[in-house]
Amino acid sequence: MKIYKISTTALSTNFPALTHKNFRIYWLGQCVSLIGTWAQSIGQAWLVLSLTGSPLLLGILGATQFLPITIFSLFAGVIVDRYPKKQIVLISQFTSMILAFTLSALVFTNTVSYAYILILALILGFSNTLDIPSRQAFTIELAGKKDLMNAIALNSATFNLARIIGPAIGALIMASFGAAWCFLLNGLSFMAVIASLLKVEVPPHVKKNVSDNNMLKEIKDGLKYMVGEPALLQTILMVFIIGIFVFNFNILIPVFTKNILHQEAQIYGFLMSALGVGSLVGALMVSVKSKSGPNMKILLRSSIMVSLMLILISFTRTYYYTAILLVITGVFNLWFTTTANSTLQITTKNEYRGRVMSVYSLVFVGATPIGNLFAGLTTDMFGANTSFLLSGVSTIVLITLLRLFFKLRQAPG
Repeated sequence: MKIYKISTTALSTNFPALTHKNFRIYWLGQCVSLIGTWAQSIGQAWLVLSLTGSPLLLGILGATQFLPITIFSLFAGVIVDRYPKKQIVLISQFTSMILAFTLSALVFTNTVSYAYILILALILGFSNTLDIPSRQAFTIELAGKKDLMNAIALNSATFNLARIIGPAIGALIMASFGAAWCFLLNGLSFMAVIASLLKVEVPPHVKKNVSDNNMLKEIKDGLKYMVGEPALLQTILMVFIIGIFVFNFNILIPVFTKNILHQEAQIYGFLMSALGVGSLVGALMVSVKSKSGPNMKILLRSSIMVSLMLILISFTRTYYYTAILLVITGVFNLWFTTTANSTLQITTKNEYRGRVMSVYSLVFVGATPIGNLFAGLTTDMFGANTSFLLSGVSTIVLITLLRLFFKLRQAPG
């Protein structure tokens, strides 16, 4: 009994979000599902490179998957504010499961082609357009405002623990049985999160008294609110820069592994796992320190550190040095994303949360088509090492200019 009491106290002190039953159920489901997602991610990238041999086509695939988010995120935010988020997440997760099973079947039957993968990626993009802001805004319903940052950090820990385990499992499965089993594993893993969502019972936060004809007006109202809040606007713009130039690991790492380090799928999986190890460490650090709340200085410092790591990676030629730098990159990546997410959700009023998080999705994920094309094109023209270098330098320059702009804007007279 005494041991149980001590463990419960430690849990409530360091991970208070897990004391909320609904969040705990959902979080456990995510722990299983995200392993499959990462196994599919590395399987799909390696499959496309094997089919086409083209980094540019791999970049186009990434751009296609995230293009719907770029175009429709603002409309998705209005829908998220109007309807129960749990129902939206259930539908999107079921859709993703069917798409994973379909890709697995195509590979098993030797009928897969780049065109089919592109079509499935586009459909997944439409599903994620609603799924991402819904899940972001759903977190506060599961864990409450007080424990929100801790919940976000724990979600990030789950995501990045899966980033360690998923690629390792995916690489092993690919090497032993083929990529089709990665996609099948992902499809099966969605059952865990769907089952957890069915068990969760929360009162939905929905916007009342809305007209079916005022969607554009609501989008405009949400954007006006966000622009009028300096903390929100600066955070969103920083996320946009990072989204374009930093979050292109799905393009750069496989090409860097194959063409610069001259290694195969196992090392690719190892490097992706190294990035996940760093992110997991960062997530646990943020989770323990979550009571201090988000801080703009953390956003700035972590974005600069990530940029420096990208520059250093461009000069490495051995996979173990690359792995060390990716671990450090993962730590600061996680500090940045968790702080940005928490800043937006805590600063935003309840009635605007869906729309603000849809803008977050737009710039965080919707910037990815631009970033993937940038990474694919620069890698095709100059090589993956130069693409890492250009990404790091561009990020440092733009983040510095953005910070100077807001300092001058806030300066008196």
